[in-house]
Amino acid sequence: MEEVTVGVVANPASGRDIRRLVSGASVFDNAEKGSMVRRLMAGLGAAGVGRVLLMPAGDGLGASVHRGLRANRSTRLPALEELDMPLDGSWRDSERATLAMAERGVRAIVVLGGDGTHRVVSRACGDVPLCALSTGTNNCFPEVREATVAGLATGLVATGRVDGPVLRRAKLLLVERPGHEPDRALVDVAVTTARFTGARALWRPQDAREIVVTFARAGAVGLSAVAGMLDPVPRDAPHGLHVRLADPATAERVVAVPLAPGLVAAVGVAAVRRLAPGETVDVAPGGGSLALDGEREIELHASETVRVRLSDRGPLTIDVDEAMAQAAAARLLERTVASERGETWPR
Repeated sequence: MEEVTVGVVANPASGRDIRRLVSGASVFDNAEKGSMVRRLMAGLGAAGVGRVLLMPAGDGLGASVHRGLRANRSTRLPALEELDMPLDGSWRDSERATLAMAERGVRAIVVLGGDGTHRVVSRACGDVPLCALSTGTNNCFPEVREATVAGLATGLVATGRVDGPVLRRAKLLLVERPGHEPDRALVDVAVTTARFTGARALWRPQDAREIVVTFARAGAVGLSAVAGMLDPVPRDAPHGLHVRLADPATAERVVAVPLAPGLVAAVGVAAVRRLAPGETVDVAPGGGSLALDGEREIELHASETVRVRLSDRGPLTIDVDEAMAQAAAARLLERTVASERGETWPR
């Protein structure tokens, strides 16, 4: 059988931004991320994946991965290959790694990070399916999953044993500015009065003027939770939401939302409307910055024209629950007497 390869992008900087200082967010350390990669590989190997391409990482993450692999004695693991690439400690590392993995023909990419990491990977992965695992601060797009199960599900997709509804197409927001390449967000775009990107993270409600979201849960953390409190939008809903904000001291409608772990704030609401794919929001003129998926990325001039467009052509993502349900229905992970004699397992 042709060797199946899966990529792994584990961002060593995710879960370690300024919100650890200004709110109650906990640190997701790299020792645990390394342990997650090892557990992920156990699931991938059991599903028949032969090779894993790993983005190299400093800050102790790479050492944690190799330490866990050396300690493994009983689980069949794929061959591990770290990409030979330079690192500069920025988001470009994740982008370069994703491009290299796509060029090598990986069947899927597992991403360990928050919304920002997944946004970067989604720009470079094309139609390679993503398994989105949460290890960041704002974690609306990725999911909290046991990495072993995520590895099994991803391996079943990569080897072609499950298909159909196991892959879902995410929505995204395209940020269009004259003279610039369109940028994107997977969860939300916030227009803020903050003039500089600075520490990038957004945690003060008074900074935000309006929000556009692809989906929104009332139980989320971050600005998308504002939309979730007003009109929840499931991931698979055919629409998004645009919310204009107001001063909570004078607004007729005020909602309390968790903007960051340990930080609940009152947010005033001026107007809410649904967006269909292809519809746009013309951002009100004025200086400030745009926050994409919770991080200030783009500084705006007062006269600059900005448009945010909802698209239904986002990245393909792996539905872990559906993959495992298909595996159970087709008995893909049942061991047989033949497999005990060394033949291929799972079926």
